[in-house]
Amino acid sequence: MNLALNTPQQLRNTAYMSWLAPDPVVKCDMVQALCVGTAEVASIWPVNTVPASCPNQPGRPDRPELVDPLSLSSRSVHTPEGVAALIHAVAHIEFNAINLALDAIWRFADMPPSFYTDWLKVAQEEATHFTLLNEHLQSLGFTYGDFAAHDGLWEMAYRTADDVLARMALVPRTLEARGLDACPAVRHKLSSAGDRVGASIIDRILKDEIGHVATGNHWYRWLCDTRNVDPIQTYRTLSKMYRAPKLKAPFNIEARRAAGFDQQELDDLYDQATHM
Repeated sequence: MNLALNTPQQLRNTAYMSWLAPDPVVKCDMVQALCVGTAEVASIWPVNTVPASCPNQPGRPDRPELVDPLSLSSRSVHTPEGVAALIHAVAHIEFNAINLALDAIWRFADMPPSFYTDWLKVAQEEATHFTLLNEHLQSLGFTYGDFAAHDGLWEMAYRTADDVLARMALVPRTLEARGLDACPAVRHKLSSAGDRVGASIIDRILKDEIGHVATGNHWYRWLCDTRNVDPIQTYRTLSKMYRAPKLKAPFNIEARRAAGFDQQELDDLYDQATHM
């Protein structure tokens, strides 16, 4: 990754440009260009700088329709539409994850330079995931936007827009860590339906997402150290303050360990799942 052209402020500005892009394919192209340098980004999208008053919604297409999660119907993966709906659901998560990584870059000022480059790497990998899923979806005769989706990931991003500590605690370490728990079941569904391509994409996603959650763990602990607060008690407090979803077993303990959760955190995770 060549970031020689990017000071932290330049990187924040160009991340904001990518965050604004409504077209998913253009957004992915811009993120990949960000990893080469700002000159390439400028050739794709006009220059914008981080505004004094931060907007709350990223650029995104008119479709898919966003609905209440409870209104989403489940489909059998033993039908072509069911397989496509599952791939679409994961693609929607990955599209939101691109925006979440970009949002962390441009929204939170005065962090160390490596904070911004770490989240740029995450954005690049999320863009790759979305591209793989979108291309696979098209091979199945569908496209992103053909199925309804929900906005749960972005709702938590909106709630935590005021505090980088809350964002690190409740997006990568909570919502994205839930993806680590979900990946084995999703892979099994696709594999049992005969979708080998989809299953292999999930394998790639799980491998990369371990690193993404690890990035969240690193910066959460750095912020806790900087503010001289206890990570576990602070996590409990933030979860209640920002109305984080209740965590439910089963947990992918192997993946969570690989992402940097220690035994005390895993014990606390089970305790929260049991008693919250």
